[in-house]
Amino acid sequence: MAKTIYYSIAITGILIVVLGQFIWPPVSWLLIILIPYILVGLYDMHISAHNVLRNYPVIGHMRYAMEFISPEIQQYFIETNESGRPYNRQQRNLVYSRANKGLDTQPFGTQWDLLTVGYQRASHSLAPKIVDRSESRVTVGGPECKQPYSASRLNISGMSFGALSPNAIHALNAGAKRGDFAHNTGEGGLSPYHLAGGGDIVWQIGTGYFGCRTSDGNFDAEKFKENASQNAVKMIEIKLSQGAKPAHGGVLPAAKVDQEIARIRGVPMGEDVISPPAHSAFSTPEGLLEYVAQLREMTDGKPVGFKLCIGRRSEFMGICKAMIKTGILPDFITVDGAEGGTGAAPLEFSNSLGVPINEGLSFVHNCLVGVGLRDKIKVIASGKIVTGFDMMEKVALGADLCNVARPMLFALGCIQALRCNTNTCPTGIATQDMGRAQAVDVDIRQVKVANFHEATVESFLDLVGACGVEDPEHLTPHHIFQRIANETELAFDQIYDYLEEGQLLKGDVPETYRLPWEHAKAEAF
Repeated sequence: MAKTIYYSIAITGILIVVLGQFIWPPVSWLLIILIPYILVGLYDMHISAHNVLRNYPVIGHMRYAMEFISPEIQQYFIETNESGRPYNRQQRNLVYSRANKGLDTQPFGTQWDLLTVGYQRASHSLAPKIVDRSESRVTVGGPECKQPYSASRLNISGMSFGALSPNAIHALNAGAKRGDFAHNTGEGGLSPYHLAGGGDIVWQIGTGYFGCRTSDGNFDAEKFKENASQNAVKMIEIKLSQGAKPAHGGVLPAAKVDQEIARIRGVPMGEDVISPPAHSAFSTPEGLLEYVAQLREMTDGKPVGFKLCIGRRSEFMGICKAMIKTGILPDFITVDGAEGGTGAAPLEFSNSLGVPINEGLSFVHNCLVGVGLRDKIKVIASGKIVTGFDMMEKVALGADLCNVARPMLFALGCIQALRCNTNTCPTGIATQDMGRAQAVDVDIRQVKVANFHEATVESFLDLVGACGVEDPEHLTPHHIFQRIANETELAFDQIYDYLEEGQLLKGDVPETYRLPWEHAKAEAF
């Protein structure tokens, strides 16, 4: 039927043009439309690889045009305030409002269904406290650290130059300087744009060793010392895995690998940059800790830690056993949840691997308590943290501070177009197209980044006080509740098992921890 319509229109158009010449010569201008129509239809029917176009020439393109704009249609006209993914409209609008110092209040009550399974809330007090604003900072640095760092409770999570545009990185760093918080480089290396704003830097070392890499892709100690010695670099983070693509190396599409990125990363220009899934500098828990000690020594005692998404629980427990065996401790551990974001990841890795942040965070906290080391190591939570309540929830579960990435992008002007992996980001944030990147005004956006940070930390401290707590460190899992089936709710300390100090070392191991603890080895992952 569609082919019949196509041929009918084509033949009718040709007859109109041929016969119309004798009546009204300007009718020949119709060829401007008719010739492309005929050529496109012939291509669709005989050459196109799309089944739809072969059966529905020309008109079938409407299907692909609608599919192309479907994310925008979904976001602008269909999704509710609560249904959008990965971030719903209410979350995005809150970031936009706080970034612009606008209203972050809500009229007419909550829009959430408070009886939905999974709904979370805090337990407030009839004797609320005023939390001192000095509690918005935490000192990171263990017994072997000579240059401890006073970190904000909220910092910018790892986002690489290459994944983000120069202006986006510069604005984030300048915002960090303005708001006195830290900016994680991501695994793409320490670029000039990370240093341009004067903000504190957490330099992330991934499996590709970008910024401290030999020509064959291994770790280069001399390059590392050269970059790590800069005053702006306050901490070093070894990336073992990330929540959005655990056990998979970072991915930077070839379209984004221009001459500058190739030079900074030490990779060929115009080719996909895919980091190895594992480190070459070490291969065991003991090796990881020896690498931590090596980097700490090369930086003259700056805090060094590692980031991971929990997978096999026995492997993290193996790291804990290696801490006991070697006596080497990281200064911090960043726990990334499977909810974490990325510019590019295989669908199956994002959807089907990794432990969600709350489960992973409580597990890491418990393991450190169980081996008697929790007070010597700071824990950072990373993974879909947007609000002050999200921060409070993570601290109650065991975190000392939090990292956020995508909400910082909203503060930069991100509209969740979901084109981060195409180099066609409409806001100029996740692209290396310099024409698009110019849309990010560094002077304007750095202020918005700082505004969002300030308002979110303020909300966090107010919520802590509302729970009757004067110090965030006194938050415990029993302050947070989650609704479960049968119209009941449980506190987090009823949902997750919590260990006593040194319990794993005393042989009194709960059943949920017993098997992974028995299988854990300091000598092998």
